[in-house]
Amino acid sequence: MARIAVIGAGTGAMAAAARLAVAGETVTVYERSASYGGSVGRHEHEGFVFDTGPGLLHLPAVQRDLFVKTGKESLEQSVTLTQVDPASRHLFADGTAVSLPNASRAGVATALDDALGTGAGARWSDFMDRARDAWDRSRRPLLEEPLRADHQVLGRDPYPAVLQRRLLRGSRRAATVAEIGAWELADARLAALLDGYALSHGLDPRTAPASAALLPYMEQTFGSWYVMGGMRELARAVYERCVARRVRFVFGAEVVRVVEKDGRAAGVELADGEVAEADRVVLGVRPRPGLVPGQRSWGAGDVTVRQGSGAGAAGRFTVLLSLRGAREADAVHRTVVHGDGASEQEAVFGGRVAVHPTVTVLRPDDPATRPDAEHEAVTLTATVAPQGPVDWRDAGVRQRFADVLVERAAAAVDGLRERILHTEVRTPAETEDGTGAEGGAVPPPALAGAGGAYLHPGNLTRLPGLYLAGGWSHPGGGLAHAGMSGALVAGLVVEGDGFRGSR
Repeated sequence: MARIAVIGAGTGAMAAAARLAVAGETVTVYERSASYGGSVGRHEHEGFVFDTGPGLLHLPAVQRDLFVKTGKESLEQSVTLTQVDPASRHLFADGTAVSLPNASRAGVATALDDALGTGAGARWSDFMDRARDAWDRSRRPLLEEPLRADHQVLGRDPYPAVLQRRLLRGSRRAATVAEIGAWELADARLAALLDGYALSHGLDPRTAPASAALLPYMEQTFGSWYVMGGMRELARAVYERCVARRVRFVFGAEVVRVVEKDGRAAGVELADGEVAEADRVVLGVRPRPGLVPGQRSWGAGDVTVRQGSGAGAAGRFTVLLSLRGAREADAVHRTVVHGDGASEQEAVFGGRVAVHPTVTVLRPDDPATRPDAEHEAVTLTATVAPQGPVDWRDAGVRQRFADVLVERAAAAVDGLRERILHTEVRTPAETEDGTGAEGGAVPPPALAGAGGAYLHPGNLTRLPGLYLAGGWSHPGGGLAHAGMSGALVAGLVVEGDGFRGSR
């Protein structure tokens, strides 16, 4: 029975903790804040309840596997999952609107034809066929296995881009998300739809590799799910599963250093000077300089991997609105009001405030989120530059951008401004304060292609006994990816460095 110290109580770290405890290890989680969940937070105000992190769950099989492997109660016995249908409504810059059904390829094609014109559905379906090929080619090494020492194989893009033949000019193939939109989808609205998936994950469509096609493929294939009571309920269920498996949590305990002894990780040092000895350490937060003595880069074994360097850094700006008036019976759970494309991307990834940002409007039909049926809780979210390039602590900057989001979201919610009772604003500055992530950046998912620039550090580090879990490690950010990282770390600890993933 080994002693395992886990740094951080995010969902990926807790997934590792629960699995390790079931394997018979003695696990202690050290969390700098007062609660669990990491970015999966909650805000409450006078009977209104809001998610402050992810608003929907995709690829729920990851969470189902966690609950199957760690106890008798299934995921569905621990939380109430509901499929969101339609999965999303999209409002484009030209005024066109389309609602996309949940987990229905044929239904999406029909909806696109009806809204955008005949042929739009076929072009999107053909693109999704190519995205499926990319999924089949990269799923296992990218998502289900620890990052291999020869990870350069993932530097090649698995997306089978269409050869574009041009008169008197050389042929070309799309290498980025933006090029897929321009050359293969050939419709500004379809391009905006694809760009929106990348942007929502903190990725710049102009530079993100074509393999980002996996993001809409996963959502449209495996569906969009909401956890009744808010996504925080999922974090609660994972935490309670950990506690049931005798995982010990120490809150308000900031780890300042991983202790090294005889060339391997041997425990953690806390801010108050206490040293907690351990046989292995799982780092479930973003690696930072000085945390591990002598560790200046992070990689798979002896091979350095750039920490999402191609992805840049982006944060989330969120406006939580307490509204008077009942939610309409035909209201859509998620509406995306698309921005002005390249201008927005230049601002976000150039360290400026976008003038016409893409805004995601979440309107859950959930009595637990409102004081009564005559009120509604609505969340507005935009991808923005992190704290630093933009001073999100400046009251004027915050208020002006919040007003922009409300103005744009009014296209999705009738009479929005007149209905507002209370507004709460959360920016990358609050994310930085709450999670410790530099600039309040949100980790993007790992992607193949671009020479490996969109990979994250491997779960197995160069320091024996030290492992990485969570969104800042392989296979990257998002609830599903973080959960996968926890499973990979548990496998490496229990089965050894030769673990190649569950089959």
